[in-house]
Amino acid sequence: MRPSGRAPDEMRAIEIIPGFTRHAEGSCLIKFGETHVLCTASLEERIPPWLRGKGQGWVTGEYGMLPRATHTRGNREAARGKQSGRTQEIQRLIGRSLRAVVDLGKLGERQITLDCDVLQADGGTRTAAISGAWVALRLAVDKLMRENPAMQDPITGQVGAISCGVYQGTAVCDLDYAEDSTADTDANFVMVGGGGIVEIQGTAEKEPFDEEMLLRLLRLARMGCDRIFAAQVKAVREAGER
Repeated sequence: MRPSGRAPDEMRAIEIIPGFTRHAEGSCLIKFGETHVLCTASLEERIPPWLRGKGQGWVTGEYGMLPRATHTRGNREAARGKQSGRTQEIQRLIGRSLRAVVDLGKLGERQITLDCDVLQADGGTRTAAISGAWVALRLAVDKLMRENPAMQDPITGQVGAISCGVYQGTAVCDLDYAEDSTADTDANFVMVGGGGIVEIQGTAEKEPFDEEMLLRLLRLARMGCDRIFAAQVKAVREAGER
């Protein structure tokens, strides 16, 4: 039995609230159970210096956790004067994941930055961040296209992410903190609509896992991402109806 009482393939409740902030070109608050992440997309009519003259744009991500997002207060990274290795790794993952579904040439010489700030953490913050960042990106691009009717849609599909792992010998989907902190194996899957894989991060915390277990986790991830994709579409539709 999982600590939450969920079945092995049962995800936490997903809620995506689009347009959560007033000023960002695109935003949402995404909730995976008790994990809550604010995602905002900021559009700038500029690009990094190394892209100038290439006729394409850029999509990047930043990630952070509020001091009391967890059980105990964590120091602000700004107060320490540098980001942790974990923060840098996650925000690079967010950027890679979103760029996998963006035609940078169609974006033009613009940059979109996805800021993902964890308000409350209960496992799976990076996967929630990626899944919510896509909604914020979609809303920002929709706004840009309304302002530029001749522009072609640079977003080629959906991207979402989910954690899966081995808990007490059983493959399970969407780990919360109680499972993640004691899992035999912990893996994060980033996938696009249609089942394509962008990235897999998998680690055996105790005993090594075999190919069959990897395939079980992959099957759970596909089912989970399908549910995330449906929640994303619903959120974008709700934003358009406002």
